[in-house]
Amino acid sequence: MTIPDATSGSSSHDSNTMSEAGPVTVLITVTGPDRPGVSSIVMGALSRHDVILLDVEQVVIHGRLTLGVLVRCTGDAEGMQDTVEQAMTSVGMDISVDIGADNGGRTVSTHVVVLLGNPLSAKAFSAIAAELAGQGGNIDSIRCVADYPLTGLELSVRAEADNVAADRALRKGLAAVAGRFGVDVAVERSGLTRRAKGLIVFDVDSTLIQGEVIEMLAAKAGREAEVAAVTEAAMRGELDFAASLHERVKALAGLDASVIEEVAASLELTPGARTTIRTLHRLGYRCGLVSGGFRQVIDGLAHELELDFVRANTLEIIDGRLTGRVIGDIVDRAGKAVALRAFADEVGVPMEQTVAVGDGANDIDMLSAAGLGIAFNAKPALQEVADAALSHPFLDAVLFILGVTRDEIEAADATDGTLRRVPLA
Repeated sequence: MTIPDATSGSSSHDSNTMSEAGPVTVLITVTGPDRPGVSSIVMGALSRHDVILLDVEQVVIHGRLTLGVLVRCTGDAEGMQDTVEQAMTSVGMDISVDIGADNGGRTVSTHVVVLLGNPLSAKAFSAIAAELAGQGGNIDSIRCVADYPLTGLELSVRAEADNVAADRALRKGLAAVAGRFGVDVAVERSGLTRRAKGLIVFDVDSTLIQGEVIEMLAAKAGREAEVAAVTEAAMRGELDFAASLHERVKALAGLDASVIEEVAASLELTPGARTTIRTLHRLGYRCGLVSGGFRQVIDGLAHELELDFVRANTLEIIDGRLTGRVIGDIVDRAGKAVALRAFADEVGVPMEQTVAVGDGANDIDMLSAAGLGIAFNAKPALQEVADAALSHPFLDAVLFILGVTRDEIEAADATDGTLRRVPLA
């Protein structure tokens, strides 16, 4: 492609006007069908003049390119405009040039807001944007992180307030709007900490897997309904978890231990769980399970998924039968947070770089202790303390909150993009 000569075109401009006036800032915006070489042609045209690059932004949306270039021109700005306009016209691109554009410098976003929906309507986005504006926030940039199984948009936001109370108000306000429109929202501080997460732990029942293990075991004893009622009350926070656990395990007394293998073999992962764990491993995360359920049931699953940590309760078995008791320390609400801290200490990950995902009131302490707490199809008691709440039944939405895009996931799967994982000491 031949770039038009800088001297071609109109000669009506005074080539000395800008040099006499001193350096001037110029914003060039190019739009049109995306094609190879557009950026090269723009830069080639600019190279014919005395310019210094200040900023460049480019985005492609469904085959349409928008390229913005901010420069400081120390020579003939109008002559430069002619050169660039002719170059872009020759390749069928639209262009606008703003001579004397304000150079306020790059803005630094303070927060990242991830918006997820199926569908994600314009009304929902408009309401989220209005809430952000109402709290003094400004959207600096937007990118798509997913188009399947949810539509996901990541907003880089600059908020005026910079304190814990303001963060809490921002999350609460956005969550209320999201709830009205049936979409999910996550709010995090931007910066290196967001991308430096290194450890993630999942609750098991109704989070990593579908259903509740203790109810599956109780079904073998014909007592599923009564155990399910106690489980539901405990997950809402209406009953002490440890007391409810002992009460429910009593219903298992006398069952042959073989039912444990039967239930373990019937476990169904939540949609997206394998993708989530596989991708997190590729990113170098340490992954673990922290469950109020039972080791004997979930150990096989943890081994299959190559997880690094497992903490759960242990059923007592004597002479091949369940006694209706658990042995050892109980993994309850407080115990889950203790386990998260222990895992973090083991691998040397600061707590602010940990992530916890759960669904019930017994996950409150764990999600509160983590650097990022994600409530997954959770009870209201947990949603109130979580940094993010997911209401759609796809666990891989966790990846979108962490800033991983669907395209990146699929590209890694297509190329088997596995990173070498350093074994634990």
